[in-house]
Amino acid sequence: MDISIVGSGYVGTTIAACFADFGHTVTTIDIDEQVVDQLNHGTAPIHEPGLNELIDAYGGNRLQATTDYAAVRDTDVTFLALPTPSNADGSIDTSAIEASARTLGEALATKDSDHLVVVKSTVIPGTTEDVLYPLLNDAAGEETNQRIDVAMNPEFLSQGTAVTDFQTPDKVVFGTRTDSATELLTAVFEPLLAESEPALVDTGVREAEMIKYANNAFLATKISLINELGNLCKEYGVDAYEVAAAIGLDDRIGEQFLRSGVGWGGSCFPKDTRALIAAARDVNYEPSLLEATVEVNEKQPKRLLDLLKKHVDVSDRRIAVLGLAFKSGTDDIRGSRAKPTIERLQEHNADIVAYDPVATKHMQETFPDIDYAESAAAALNGAHGAVVVTDWDEFSALDEEFDQMADPVVVDGRRVITRKDDIIYEGITW
Repeated sequence: MDISIVGSGYVGTTIAACFADFGHTVTTIDIDEQVVDQLNHGTAPIHEPGLNELIDAYGGNRLQATTDYAAVRDTDVTFLALPTPSNADGSIDTSAIEASARTLGEALATKDSDHLVVVKSTVIPGTTEDVLYPLLNDAAGEETNQRIDVAMNPEFLSQGTAVTDFQTPDKVVFGTRTDSATELLTAVFEPLLAESEPALVDTGVREAEMIKYANNAFLATKISLINELGNLCKEYGVDAYEVAAAIGLDDRIGEQFLRSGVGWGGSCFPKDTRALIAAARDVNYEPSLLEATVEVNEKQPKRLLDLLKKHVDVSDRRIAVLGLAFKSGTDDIRGSRAKPTIERLQEHNADIVAYDPVATKHMQETFPDIDYAESAAAALNGAHGAVVVTDWDEFSALDEEFDQMADPVVVDGRRVITRKDDIIYEGITW
């Protein structure tokens, strides 16, 4: 099948590579000429385990990239994988996907066969049918009104495991208006449905839009709840991880997302939770639990610094920040808990040195005035304290490096440090 994908970010690039691996012919469309060039030369434009190998195998062959929307006319279906960032009030900014819908409609105006446009972007219920569908058809012209259909196919990819998540999903959701759209999406995903046998959810467009938000809001709330319980455990001298291990044995709770720590981040949880709060207020509903979910998450970095300040005066002292990506396995710093941690250290006039194995370049754009080390050992050398913000495996191997600290004070926000002897060690919830 011939597939086009608009947008080459984390989602667009991942699904493009995986669709090519299914045997489909894939064309990605992006305004960034550098990204287009990288894909055509078989290089992944983002850091994601397993992705480089797929793009190396198919880039420039079964997977092509272009800046020209005209390419959609030679495909059967187009996936829109464009960002919907947050506005100041938390609501989503749909300007990019709306502009793309207009351009896509214009490109499809001269196509002489039906076309399905599938939204992968995360949008509030009603956006696909009430906003994008009219834009597509108005741009295409009246004569094509019955030939452009729309559907919603939300993604559930976690950065750091996106390729595996796509290839072996728990569920695949088709939000469609017509039987023909469902049939076409089934054909696109047939290799995955046959091999992995995920649950297939065939539902309406609005329901599919809401499923994505509900999924992320539930997980964010679960993390904030275990963090709240972890904070309470800390006050009572109780190991929150032993508590979590026990309650995770209950099938009604489950063991996933029970690692308490410095909080959640990324491109999805913060944006989607705030968007759902804003959407609720638009319909005059006060989402108290979602607001509490965000409130708990925002105070975790402050607790990290408060624990550090129990042992060391951070003013004018060298403090190492270990981990800048919002999670291990990715170079993405969106929503990273390192950001508020660094900001609070700056407010206390700390001399900050930061290290991350892959995300340093991105964080330098946000905090150009702090020091960056080339290794964890270099960051710890001479430091009066250290905070662990990202759960990179290499941090668990740190041992003699702590002996090079001026004051061996380590506050762990992710429970990854294994050495406890001869250092002052604090866990944020244990």
